[in-house]
Amino acid sequence: MVNSTVEKLSPTRVKLHITVSPDELKPSIAHAYEHIARDVQIPGFRKGKVPAPIIDQRMGRGAVIEHAVNEGLDGFYREAVEANDLRVIGRPNAEIVELPELKDFSGDLIVDVEVDVRPEFDLPAYDTITVTVDAAEADEAGIDAELDRLRARFGTLVTVDRPAKTGDFVELDLVATIDGNEIDRAEGVSYEIGSGELLEGIDEAIESLTADEETTFRSKLVGGEHAGEEAEVAVKITAVKERELPDADDDFAQMASEFDTIAELRESLSERVSQQAVFTQGSAARDKFIDALLEAVEIPVPPQLIEDEVHTHLEGENRLEDDVHRAEVTEASEKQFRTQMVLDKIAEDANVQVSQDELTQYLIQSAAQYNMAPQDFVNALQQGNQLPALVGEVARNKALAIALGKVTVVDTDGKPVDLTGFVAVEGEEPAEGDDAADEAPADEAPADEAAAEEAPAKAPAKKRAPAKKKAAADEAPADEAAADEAPAKAPATKRAPAKKKADAADSE
Repeated sequence: MVNSTVEKLSPTRVKLHITVSPDELKPSIAHAYEHIARDVQIPGFRKGKVPAPIIDQRMGRGAVIEHAVNEGLDGFYREAVEANDLRVIGRPNAEIVELPELKDFSGDLIVDVEVDVRPEFDLPAYDTITVTVDAAEADEAGIDAELDRLRARFGTLVTVDRPAKTGDFVELDLVATIDGNEIDRAEGVSYEIGSGELLEGIDEAIESLTADEETTFRSKLVGGEHAGEEAEVAVKITAVKERELPDADDDFAQMASEFDTIAELRESLSERVSQQAVFTQGSAARDKFIDALLEAVEIPVPPQLIEDEVHTHLEGENRLEDDVHRAEVTEASEKQFRTQMVLDKIAEDANVQVSQDELTQYLIQSAAQYNMAPQDFVNALQQGNQLPALVGEVARNKALAIALGKVTVVDTDGKPVDLTGFVAVEGEEPAEGDDAADEAPADEAPADEAAAEEAPAKAPAKKRAPAKKKAAADEAPADEAAADEAPAKAPATKRAPAKKKADAADSE
């Protein structure tokens, strides 16, 4: 076991001081000679049979040390993390302080590794928290709205000769230009005014226009190589159509449902509206419960991890120079991090375990959301080392369902709210509604320490690393799957003076 100590740099960051003795490094040196012997071609020797003295003569012992450190650093880092019971949530950044003597490999390998860790905090007692949600009512307006949605499924589009209004369907021709240059064109686009499914500003531009009228407006593009850029968009309406709904009568009830009368159909829709209202209450209760916990505790945020996540997000949107949006994304990322820390703490306090059946069920549900076959979805997760992230999500959902069962939930009328479909009891399977409790999206979630501990620490071979050399860390992942692929790399040299630094966050 390597010798290691921990220096706390901040509530979310530590420095591991790792000392590896010559005896502990010896297996890595032996493997280094074996690997180099297989890789080099030296006249008079078969591959893999090159003696160590010849490798020393031709390659230099510095190359052997580099290879040995590159191979062993990951294991030494993991040992230190486990020995010091660290809950790692980010990429390790390693710095080689001292290397063994080249002449006989004597002396210690000394490495410092900085890494983000989960902050420590305590949650308040759940039974002291009361959250208030809107009262659930299956009123006539809600039933009418549900009935109209059902009628819309059986409606037909009829061309009308009048100005377009919200809710109408229009056929459009669009041409986008930037600085007078056409960059995109689309014809015969069908669009429902008010749906918000096209460009920002288009609803205001086309509302009140009639067929064959056209106008222009400015909008930021949302796709293609010009995504995020503002363009001038010329739009022409070629047709205006309104949805004609069937009459809400017994004939419609028989056509659209298993009921014979519209009264029976409305009664069924009343039950559905009530169920939806309860679901809305449950979702609101979860959100307000988490907000109450976030207000009750101070959770430090690792600045570099958040900064790197925000940079990745903005880079993907081609909006790195948008300071206003950067502030919005930063705020959202910080809240997301704190939320996941709270959920992880709840899961830890409840000692939540995820069974194979629970994971399988969640995988099937998630695959359906992405329109993928379950096995294809699992294969994609395995290729991206994302399965630990999914296990973490299931654990958080279970933990939240357990904690929510201990909270007082009332509606705006002061009446207790029954959240049977959203709560669970410790040791029991979660309720059916819990699969909707996903509070931390996988493409943007903060790191889970169990998976982050798997982030390898490796050292690439280099002939010489100049003194004081240090490369900036790569993007620190904000989710456990990304941390899985976050190797800490440190180049070894023929002789590294104290404080010799090396890049420790290149992704493999």
